[in-house]
Amino acid sequence: MSKPLVDPVDAVLPLPRLGALGLQHVLVMYAGAVVVPLIVGRALKLPPEQIGALISADLFCCGLVTLIQSLGLTRWVGIRLPVMMGVTFASVGPMVALANSASGVAGAQLLFGAIIAAGIVTLLLAPLVSRMLAFFPPVVTGTIITVIGVSLMRVGVNWIMNGPPNLAMSVNPDHAHWLDAARTAAGPVPDGLQLAATMPSPGYAAIDNIAIAAFVLVVVLAIARFGRGFVSNVAVLLGIVAGAVVAAAFGKMAFAKVAAAPWFAIVMPLQFGLPVFEFVPILTMVLVMIVVMIESTGMFLALGEMTGRRIDQASLAAGLRADGLGTVIGGLFNTFPYTSFSQNVGLVGVTGVRSRFVCVAGGLILVALGLVPKLAQLVEAVPQYVLGGAGLVMFGMVAATGIRILSGVDFRTTRNNLFIVGVSIGFGMIPLVAERFTQQMPKGLSPLLQSGILLASLAAVLLNLLFNGLRGADIDAIAAAAHGAEA
Repeated sequence: MSKPLVDPVDAVLPLPRLGALGLQHVLVMYAGAVVVPLIVGRALKLPPEQIGALISADLFCCGLVTLIQSLGLTRWVGIRLPVMMGVTFASVGPMVALANSASGVAGAQLLFGAIIAAGIVTLLLAPLVSRMLAFFPPVVTGTIITVIGVSLMRVGVNWIMNGPPNLAMSVNPDHAHWLDAARTAAGPVPDGLQLAATMPSPGYAAIDNIAIAAFVLVVVLAIARFGRGFVSNVAVLLGIVAGAVVAAAFGKMAFAKVAAAPWFAIVMPLQFGLPVFEFVPILTMVLVMIVVMIESTGMFLALGEMTGRRIDQASLAAGLRADGLGTVIGGLFNTFPYTSFSQNVGLVGVTGVRSRFVCVAGGLILVALGLVPKLAQLVEAVPQYVLGGAGLVMFGMVAATGIRILSGVDFRTTRNNLFIVGVSIGFGMIPLVAERFTQQMPKGLSPLLQSGILLASLAAVLLNLLFNGLRGADIDAIAAAAHGAEA
C-alpha cells in the first residue's frame, strides 16, 4: 500500500526554503506591523524610547500570535493555515481617539485594559460568529475577497508613490514614510494625527522611485515566468532584494539607524503598569473586534480557497479564538488587537506555497526582530516603493481569487446575483473614492464605516438574504461550495 500523501498545508519544507519563504512574508507585512505603534505612541504623547519599546513589543507579539494561529495552540485555538498576524488597522481610529482623551501612562493603561477585555470577549464570541458561515455562500465570499484585493491595490499604488500627495505630518520625519503606509492601509486618517492636508509630500510620485518599483515588478514577473521550483516561489523576495540593492546603489537607503540599534532587547509585559478597565473604551474595542471577526472570516475563506483546505465551523471558530487570544496577549505586552494580514493572503496566491510552516518560520523571524532591534532596523530600511512594486502582484492575486470564486456563481438563471455582486462592490468602494464620507456622521460610527471590506461584507450578506434566502443553509454544504468554486 502506498503511503497517504501529506496535505500541502501541513507539509514541512526544508529549512532553507522555510527561512527564505518566511522572510518573504515578513517583508510584505513589516510596514503594517510597525506603523500602528508609531501612530498610537505619538497620540499618547509617549517619549521616543517608549515608542521604540512599543515597536519591539509589537513585532514580538506579531510573531507569537502568528505561531499560535498557523502552528495551532490547541485544536480549539489556531486555524492552522498559512496566516501572518498583525495589528488590525480597524482599531487605529478608536485607539487614537482614546489617546486624545487620556494621554501618557494613564491613557496607555486605559487603552490596554480595553484591548485585553475586548480580546476576552472575542474568545467568548468566536463560536457564535463561526456559526454565521451559512451566510457566506460563494456569491458572498467571492464578492468580499474581490473587494479585499481591490482595496489593497490602493495600498500598493501609494507605496509606489511613496505615500499620498497631501500628507505632511507633524511627526518625526524618520517615521513619516511608515505613517504614509498606515494612512493608505487604514483609509481616512483618524482625528488627532494633526495633518496638514495642503502641503504635498516632498518625495511623492518621484520618477526614480516609480522606476525602482517598476524594476521590482519586472523582476518578480520575470522570475515567476522563467524561474523554476524554489526560485519561482521566492519571486517576491528576490524582487524586493533586487529593488533594495538598486535603491542602496543610488544612495536611497540609510543604514545609520541599523548601526545605532542594540543587538538585543527584552520585551516585558505591563510596562505601563496594571491595565485600567472602563466600560466605554471596552465597548468601543469590542465593536472593533466584531469588525475584525467579520473581516477575518473573509480572509480565512480566501485562504481556504487558495490552499484547497475546507473551512468549516470548527476551524473558523479556532481561527477567531486565535484573534481573541492574540488581542489579549497584545494588551498584556502593551500592543494592540491582532488579525490576519490580507497582504500575506495575496502572497500565498502568488507563490502557490500552501505550507503553514512557512508562516511559522515568518513568526519566528518576527519574534527575533522584536528581540534584536538591529535586525528590525535593517528591514525597516527597505523603502516602501520597493515593496510597492511587488504589492501590485500580490494584491491583484487576492482580487483574482475572488473573481475565480465568482466564476462558479450562476448569473444566467439567477440574475439577482448580479445585484448582489454589483451593489456590494459599490459599497466596498465608498471609503476608497470618498475618504471623508463620514464627516457629517457621529464620530463613533466613523471607525466602523471606514472599512470597505466591512461595508461590502454587510451589503453582500444582506442582499443575498434578500434575493436568495438561506436556501437550506446547511453549514457544511455551503462551506463545501465556497471551497469548491474552482472545481
